[in-house]
Amino acid sequence: MKSSLIDFTFKKCRKEKRPALITFTVAGDNTKKNSLKILNSISKYVDILELSFLHNCPIADGGQIQNSTYRSLENGTTLKDTFKIAKSFKNKNPQKPLILMGYYNLIYQSGENNFIKNCKSSKVDGLIVVDLPWPENKIFAEKCKKKSISFVQLLSPTTSKVRMKKIIKDSHDMIYYISMLSTTGGKLKIPPKKILENYSKIKKINKNKNCVIGFGITNNTIGSFKKADGVVVGSEICKEITKSLKKRQNPVTNVNKMVKKMKDKIL
Repeated sequence: MKSSLIDFTFKKCRKEKRPALITFTVAGDNTKKNSLKILNSISKYVDILELSFLHNCPIADGGQIQNSTYRSLENGTTLKDTFKIAKSFKNKNPQKPLILMGYYNLIYQSGENNFIKNCKSSKVDGLIVVDLPWPENKIFAEKCKKKSISFVQLLSPTTSKVRMKKIIKDSHDMIYYISMLSTTGGKLKIPPKKILENYSKIKKINKNKNCVIGFGITNNTIGSFKKADGVVVGSEICKEITKSLKKRQNPVTNVNKMVKKMKDKIL
């Protein structure tokens, strides 16, 4: 796979001696229009953006992301809308990597080849499929690679070293380390120091692979992960949208402020 925008972004962050800031938002939350506005407004602080395509039974997602997903489903957001949002964002921000994240069911229903074709025409840079683990994802990951779409492999604290080596070997431009055994947005059950110890074991296997840490990254904990290649913030953003709506405030402005604060903590 030729050097990608994702890889280029990590190299840039490394030169700046800081982790990449990666955000996660749900397509269509709180409206389709605001969803795009949020992406556009936070992109000046964020290095890589993850956009979730909807699923009504999100097995890895905690309450905050489920709230966002529920709002979006109520708005009638479809997979087609997600691709539309992705394409509009990429047209305006061609140099910002955009990764779609979701569950295999929708890819299966669309047909793998058709889904990848839609990703390509929407200028999507990468894909995270939560419930398609290695080695079951090998064929699909290869299809993505052929179209220069980076398939992101997942690792967790229970991944054995033997398995870890194989997954890392097969990975593309980014590996996602799930910091703890929990759904998203859970409180950190283990200290950041321990998470970084586990993380350094992954980096020892192949220091050249970009590996990001996700799950449990909040305003209070983000500063502890400066040594990682990247940090993923998702539930905090969904929580901020929910809070803004309850207070009848503008979620676009509030999310923008919050993301800027988080970026400042890792500089």
